[in-house]
Amino acid sequence: MTIEIKREKKELIVALLGRLDTTTAPTLENAINENISDSEKLILDCKGLDYISSAGLRVVLNAQKKMQQM
Repeated sequence: MTIEIKREKKELIVALLGRLDTTTAPTLENAINENISDSEKLILDCKGLDYISSAGLRVVLNAQKKMQQM
């Protein structure tokens, strides 16, 4: 999986390419955690994903919870 991160003012845009599965989910979680702190909006661009497993969905849901707490 490839993760592309862009910032536009207070928006964090994370584009995902490939497979988001048990192997790659921790990498995405780390990338989000390292970049989310001063963001007001998180955009996950998943149009390049070929597959997403339950582990990947868990990372997405955890990111949503973090954004709601901010």
